[in-house]
Amino acid sequence: MDFPRILISALRGGSGKTILSIGITAAWKSFGKKITPFKKGPDYIDAGWLALAAGRPCYNLDTFLTKKEHTLQSFFLHSKKGDIAVIEGNRGLYDGIDIQGSTSTAELAKLLQTPVILCIDCTKSTRTMAAAVLGCVKFDPDVNIKGVIINRVAGPRHEKILRNSIEHHCDIPVLGAIPKLDWQNFPERHMGLLPTPEHGWAEDSIEAASQIANRYLDLEALAAVAGNAGALSIPTELRESIPPETGSLLHSDQQLRPRIGIIKDSAFQFYYPENIDALEAAGAETIFISPLINDNIPSVDALYIGGGFPETHARQLAENVTFRQQLKALAQEGLPIYAECGGLMYLGEELILDEKSFPMAGVLPVVFGFSKKPQGHGYTIVTVEQPNPYYKVGTQLKGHEFHYSHVLKWRGTDKDLAFNMKRGTGFINNRDGVCYKNVLATYTHIHALGTPSWAISMVRKAASYKNQKK
Repeated sequence: MDFPRILISALRGGSGKTILSIGITAAWKSFGKKITPFKKGPDYIDAGWLALAAGRPCYNLDTFLTKKEHTLQSFFLHSKKGDIAVIEGNRGLYDGIDIQGSTSTAELAKLLQTPVILCIDCTKSTRTMAAAVLGCVKFDPDVNIKGVIINRVAGPRHEKILRNSIEHHCDIPVLGAIPKLDWQNFPERHMGLLPTPEHGWAEDSIEAASQIANRYLDLEALAAVAGNAGALSIPTELRESIPPETGSLLHSDQQLRPRIGIIKDSAFQFYYPENIDALEAAGAETIFISPLINDNIPSVDALYIGGGFPETHARQLAENVTFRQQLKALAQEGLPIYAECGGLMYLGEELILDEKSFPMAGVLPVVFGFSKKPQGHGYTIVTVEQPNPYYKVGTQLKGHEFHYSHVLKWRGTDKDLAFNMKRGTGFINNRDGVCYKNVLATYTHIHALGTPSWAISMVRKAASYKNQKK
C-alpha cells in the first residue's frame, strides 16, 4: 500500500520534536491536507496536542504494549483514511528498554518502512552535530534518515556552519532551521506538554506552531520525503479491521446494549481511542460524563474512569458532593467500575495537597499524597494473582504507569490487590490493582490492542449488571 508518511525523531527528549510535529501537522492541515497523527510510545499529552493540530484522533503506536502485527495493522487502517501520516517518536531515536532497542523509535520506523526526519538541538554546538547525525545514520543503516531539522540556532553564522557541516559529512539535507524561540505558548508539566483541555488558548498555541513551521521549515521538501516513502507491505490478513476477541458477540439491538459511562474532562482525559473503540466493538454503548459539569450520574451499567490530573481539579471534584456520593453508592451496589491512575485517586478517600485535604469518592480505603518527582514512570508488567472482576488469575498484562501521587494511608491488605508487579512501581508493596466488589482500580494503564480481553470482560460485566437491574 502506497501512501505518504513521515516520522519525526530526535537525539533525546526535549529537543523540540513535539513542537515540530504539531507545527508540521497544523501547517499541512491549513493547506487542506488530511493529516493522520500518531505518537510512538505510551503517551496521552503529546497525542492530545497532535489530535488538536490535525483535527482528528491521534493513535499510539507501541510495540511493547501491542504485538508488532497489531501495531502495523493499526497504522495501516488509520493512515489509509488520510493524505499524510505524521508520526512523532519518543525520546532519542535509538532509545529503548533493552540493549537491542527492540521498542525504540528506530525499530518502529523500520516496521512501518517510514523515512525519518531528525530534529537536533544545536545549542552551543556546530560541527559536532554532523558527527552526531552521522552516528545515527551509521548505527543502523536500515533506518532511513532522510532529513535533518536544526533547532535552537543562535544566528545566521551558526546556521551556515551547521547546515554545511551536516550536508557535507552526512549527505543528508537540512530541511529547516529554527532559531532560539520563546516557547511560552507551550508550558511543560510532568515531563511533557500541558494537556490541551486544561487551557483555553490551545488553539492559539497550535496556530503559533503552524506559523513557526511555515516560516522556518521547508514544508514542500518534507512533503516530498513523505510522498516518496514508497509502498508499505501489509499482509492480506491485516487489511481488515481488528475484531474484538472471539466468544462475546453481544446483541446488536441498541436497547439491549449495556451502557458504559466514561468520565472524561480536563481532570480525567487520558484514554487511548482504541480502548473506547474496543468497548463499542464488544457491544457497549458509551456516553461521556463529568463530575466537573454533571451533578448526577446518569443511568449506566458500568463506569470507566481514565487517568489525568485530578490534583489540579481537587477542589472542584471535592465540592461536587452529590456526584461523589452517588459514585460510592453505585460501587457498593456492585456497579462495574474500571479505573486507571487518576481514576484510582478519585475513588480514594482523600487527596492531600500542600497539607490541605480534599475528599474524594471514598470507595477505596486509601489516602493519596503527592511528590515533586514521579513515583512511578515507565512500562509495567503485572501478573494477575488474586480474583478480580476483569482478568483471569495467571494472566500477564503489559502496561505503563506515570504518577506523582503515592499512598499515604492504606487500610486494606495485600489480598485486596490483584496484581503482582514484575516490572514497575505499582500501588504499594510491589502490588497494584485495588479490588472492591466489581471495582478494579490500578496505576497501570493498558492498551486495548495489547489486552483484548479487557473490553470483553468490561462489557460482559456491564451486561450482567444491566440484566440484574431488570
